[in-house]
Amino acid sequence: MAEPKTARKPTAEVSGAVSRREFLMYAWGASLGVLAAGSGVASYAFGLPRFKPGEFGGEFNLGPASALPAVNAAPVPNTTGKFWMVRTEDGVRALYKVCTHLGCLYEWDTLNYRFQCPCHGSRFWLDGSLMRGPAARGLDQFTIRMLDGSGNVVSETTGSDAAVQVSDPNFTVMVDTGKRLMRSGMTPIPGGEQQAPAPGAPPIQKS
Repeated sequence: MAEPKTARKPTAEVSGAVSRREFLMYAWGASLGVLAAGSGVASYAFGLPRFKPGEFGGEFNLGPASALPAVNAAPVPNTTGKFWMVRTEDGVRALYKVCTHLGCLYEWDTLNYRFQCPCHGSRFWLDGSLMRGPAARGLDQFTIRMLDGSGNVVSETTGSDAAVQVSDPNFTVMVDTGKRLMRSGMTPIPGGEQQAPAPGAPPIQKS
């Protein structure tokens, strides 16, 4: 008699998602942080492993700003960098692909025009702000820098909730996956959704 099949659970970012090198970076950084706190040393970045451009933990060159998604268009995933590139009326963001609830990999819901976690149902607007829990805050993001033709930083992400304005389509877009900014907390409406969508976002079909 065949054994009954069990339903597959949504995949969380546990197995295979964090490489040995990433783990060493976080472990090494944590240990050095303890030492720094005890000795009064404010910075310990010199002791962190260096990541190559184009690998998670390092910088990603996305080319000219003209190649970014259009305002309020569907987000563009970057699998290697583990982020979604999104653009709303207030600028661009590189949203970390991991849900802020329990670390599952959330997905883009094209039909309802939102991000949704398959594990526990958290929902987020296009700009990464929280729509509905159980997550208690919006999606984290990576630092973005805009470089001019000489390689000078013209603008960059200034805070965990901030977007970067695109003032010149010829600027080079750099995403630093070694600098993750934790989104500020926001308590969702019990049993409901936050009512304010991302700036300029299309109406969202609620369920």
